[in-house]
Amino acid sequence: MKIAVVTGASSGMGKDFVLQLDKDEQFDEIWVIARRKERLEELVPLTNAKIRVLACDLTLPESIENYENLLNETGAEVAVLVNAGGYGKFTSFETMEYSDIEGMITLNSRVLAEMTYKTIKYMKEGSRIYQLGSLSAFQPVPYIGLYGATKAFVLSFSRALNVELKNRGIRVMAVCPGWVKTEFFNHAVKDDTISYYNRYFESAEVVERAIRDMKKGKDVSVCGFSVRVQVLLTKLLPHKLIMYIWCKQQKKV
Repeated sequence: MKIAVVTGASSGMGKDFVLQLDKDEQFDEIWVIARRKERLEELVPLTNAKIRVLACDLTLPESIENYENLLNETGAEVAVLVNAGGYGKFTSFETMEYSDIEGMITLNSRVLAEMTYKTIKYMKEGSRIYQLGSLSAFQPVPYIGLYGATKAFVLSFSRALNVELKNRGIRVMAVCPGWVKTEFFNHAVKDDTISYYNRYFESAEVVERAIRDMKKGKDVSVCGFSVRVQVLLTKLLPHKLIMYIWCKQQKKV
């Protein structure tokens, strides 16, 4: 049984990955994972592939154990894994709730690594892994520093793993967009700590670009010319200057 597995599938880029992968390729099933069961069930009539709803909290160890048991029981071959679950908080580190510190590190980094580890043994040559990173992965970003650090982990881990799995013919790519119009902002933004947003991208266009970049053999996908310019500047300019410009944009200096 050929399947795709998508975490964070109840909204945003996770949901768009489900819809676009279904149009791009044939799967026997697409396993959709998130906490909100009712939102996952809304995907059932929208795809050609059968949707298997796995409503759970992946930060709980038993959830990932149950996922692995299901892979083993069904004998599924995972053709595509999309780790799209995650969240952020826009505020200074010292004012952050400890639960958010723990939650971001757990969901954005540890769960992503665990899901990848548990899944690759069920993958064959030609399988692909999409890891959701961020533009913030390329530089230190004051006032969203912890979130950016978790995404820097995603970027570094994904690029290294792509090399490690080359002999097995498994591709790994970090998807690193700028600002994207999703429900992410409903949870991330609580005040005016971050006030400057230069441009928003649509979730669907980021996913479309990611699928196209995967076919081209890239290990990082960055949607939008302006965002790719920003990435280039983070490589050419001192990060101290990059952080100063960011803080000036956010009226912190």
